[in-house]
Amino acid sequence: MTDTDHVLVVDDEAFIVIGLRHILQKLGHRVCGTAATAEKAIELALQHRPWLILMDVRLKGMRDGVDAARTIREHHPCSIIFITGSNEPETRQRVIEAKPNGFLIKPIGPDDLKEAIQSLPPLADVAG
Repeated sequence: MTDTDHVLVVDDEAFIVIGLRHILQKLGHRVCGTAATAEKAIELALQHRPWLILMDVRLKGMRDGVDAARTIREHHPCSIIFITGSNEPETRQRVIEAKPNGFLIKPIGPDDLKEAIQSLPPLADVAG
């Protein structure tokens, strides 16, 4: 069962995770977990089944956020908003191929995140 306010935050920079967690809580969402690697993101997503994942593209380890998103979506339908500090064409193309529900370039402000979340499809459409 997907919880309609659980959000998984995936980023390998602790200060970004803290900032995103703070913004999400102010917006009324609960962070069900955080991960710094693709492997941990997959594990937590399958365990907690969040309705939304904020996914950094570049992560610690051999796999990146795009790899994690593809694997997660094979097992759990959810919205994924990619977050990255990189805006080069190769990165954007990989993200586009993963069919994101949103794409934000760091640094991210509270209004940016709020707008991206509000533009998401209803949960029923994601879980289809």
